[in-house]
Amino acid sequence: MRAVFVNCTLKASPEASNTAELAEVVASSLRDQGVEITGFRLADLRLDHGVETRMSSEDEWPRVHDAIVDAQILVVATPTWVGRPSSYAQQLLERLDAMIAETGADGEPIAYGKVAGVVVTGNEDGAHHVISEISGALVDIGFTIPGQSWTYWNRGPGPGPEYHETGEGHEWSAQTGRTMATHLAHVAHALGAD
Repeated sequence: MRAVFVNCTLKASPEASNTAELAEVVASSLRDQGVEITGFRLADLRLDHGVETRMSSEDEWPRVHDAIVDAQILVVATPTWVGRPSSYAQQLLERLDAMIAETGADGEPIAYGKVAGVVVTGNEDGAHHVISEISGALVDIGFTIPGQSWTYWNRGPGPGPEYHETGEGHEWSAQTGRTMATHLAHVAHALGAD
């Protein structure tokens, strides 16, 4: 079984990403369950804007797309900015929109039978809104969203330390992330059963 993690942080590598740190909790738990992980940080890629799978010869989206098509699990990881998903998360959803029209050998959209979850970080409120916004879009595209297939960490309203600057709330976020990983793997196995 394969999972693709798409980190929608605004920070390009090698800058530390709070979102990547929490997403790694989920990825590690999936690895423990025998799932192979592939990750992308969208800030490191040259991505065209639009709703097509292939926009130009320089566009690096097709390799992200192909990895998602080959996987059974998708995890979207995003920071919260002004109470909303990052601009890269919005671009990800726009590019995934093309999958609605792409069909497999059975004639169904290629996202059908795949599961997805969401990881959110930020030092402000809005995590549940971000989870709902991304999950709703993924359902429209055809992904199955298992119950409690998310985890988040935030400091509540106002400024404060980032995820990597404090241990506050980490155990709850990690436990929720491990539960998320279990739900994603179990539902992906169930959808793959003949």
